[in-house]
Amino acid sequence: MISDSLKTPPIANHDICIIGSGPAGLVLALEMASQGKRVLMLESGSRHPDRLQQALSDAEIVDPLRHDDMSIAVSRQLGGTSNLWAVRCQPFDPIDFEPRPGLVDATWPIQYEDILPYYDRAVDYLTAGANVFRAPIGGINIADDAVDYTRLERFSRIAAVQTAHATELDRSTLIDVRLNATVVDMSYEEGRIVSLTVADRDGTRRPLPVKTVALAAGGLESTRQLLVLQSKHPHLFGGKEGPLGRYYMGHVIGEVADITFASDALDAAYDFYLDKHGSYARRRLIPADSEQRSHHLPNVSFWPVVPPVADPRHKSGLLSAVCFAFALKPLGRLVIAEAIRKRHIPDDLAIWPHVVNIVRDLPRAVLSLSAFLYRRYVAKPPMPGFFVRNAARRYGLSYHSEQSPQPDSRVLLGDDFDRLGVPKLRIDYRFARGDAEAIWRAHEHLAQWLERTGTGRLEYRQAPDETVDAILTLAAHGTHQIGTARMAARPEDGVVDKNLRCFGVDNLYVVSSAVFATSGQCNPTLSIAAFAARLADHLCDGERS
Repeated sequence: MISDSLKTPPIANHDICIIGSGPAGLVLALEMASQGKRVLMLESGSRHPDRLQQALSDAEIVDPLRHDDMSIAVSRQLGGTSNLWAVRCQPFDPIDFEPRPGLVDATWPIQYEDILPYYDRAVDYLTAGANVFRAPIGGINIADDAVDYTRLERFSRIAAVQTAHATELDRSTLIDVRLNATVVDMSYEEGRIVSLTVADRDGTRRPLPVKTVALAAGGLESTRQLLVLQSKHPHLFGGKEGPLGRYYMGHVIGEVADITFASDALDAAYDFYLDKHGSYARRRLIPADSEQRSHHLPNVSFWPVVPPVADPRHKSGLLSAVCFAFALKPLGRLVIAEAIRKRHIPDDLAIWPHVVNIVRDLPRAVLSLSAFLYRRYVAKPPMPGFFVRNAARRYGLSYHSEQSPQPDSRVLLGDDFDRLGVPKLRIDYRFARGDAEAIWRAHEHLAQWLERTGTGRLEYRQAPDETVDAILTLAAHGTHQIGTARMAARPEDGVVDKNLRCFGVDNLYVVSSAVFATSGQCNPTLSIAAFAARLADHLCDGERS
């Protein structure tokens, strides 16, 4: 059942209150309900974007060049940020759970095997086809295994999780979803959360008794709720110098090189394709775990992308048309997420060279654009991204690397307040030069593998000795909010234990990427869903035991 208000119908007794309705919250709710538990879910937004509610996420960003604006980094809406992305799905890798001193100094309180069994359920909930993340390339067999060239990313058939599970949410007698319900305070007594203070859209506040609470409001908002709680109970989470809010990670992303494939078969292998499991997939190039260990490399993935659309030297009418589409904000936001669109279009875009490209290449551009629009907006499932192959087999080389946890990369409560009186976040997001140096080493490792195997070549867009600076210049993120309430074996080292329960608060859990001790090379959504399913089993098993 989904209601637009806290007022009606009256809220019934419930086993768990979940704050947030994104992938984490919805998977947890559906799992709990499948095991007979009564769930109350509080969502600050409504079924559709709401500027008034979205503004509650506004924050002070210390360096706006490093962190995405909150209006595009989060979504206060039923379904959360699944409304913003194509939902790339990848699991963590075994190496992400290994201690790697000097590169990624963080330790998980669990093993890879502890989360592995939950990926099947996570894939199902996110409609990503199957828990299959490797695919050989027909006719290609490369004996040199220094790079894993068959690794997959998968995409959800229905990205918005509330749409994928609309029927169950609407009809469930065990799941009570309340929209326009913003948690502004948590009452803490004798080691437990005894009640929440919840505000309607108009600001009217109501107390809400609770038994168990799960924060599933996204990495930053969940951390914000904990920081507000800590401000009233300073002994929690190690106090101001403790781990809460620290070790803020996302991913280090960008393009500093181009890749040229040596054959048409390899060229075709890295395009989007609809596999036998019914969802889109795409291959990535990732240094093997053994190579990461021996060469001190980060866990980083590479894949080809179209040349920079804003650079008219590509002479492609289609890419110039796409550039114009991206440049028009209302249209561009329909094609790609705003956080990605902004990275493609400069403020000083040159117009006329793109016009010349379109005129010269008009017939082919029209046909290609028509095919893309059909696959993206008519076909089911929709193609999740934009990629155009070319005769030269030359592309930009995108990288998506783990970011090392640094204690001075952090969020804390600022001096300003939102319209409901809750302190806003102050986001001081930082990148370490050591990460950029490691990513450059990974580029060199890939370049040598490509040459050694005859599969292609890599060319830098700047002098090799300028690459580290180029990586640092491009470093910016904010949509993958990782590490600010991380898991640990001891409260001195983290905010939640191995079962996601907050240290010092017996009935408060956090289920979001904020609890991850490392970021890996993967997008976090699939693992968030897996941890949500694992938490549901823990809570239900605890009651049965």
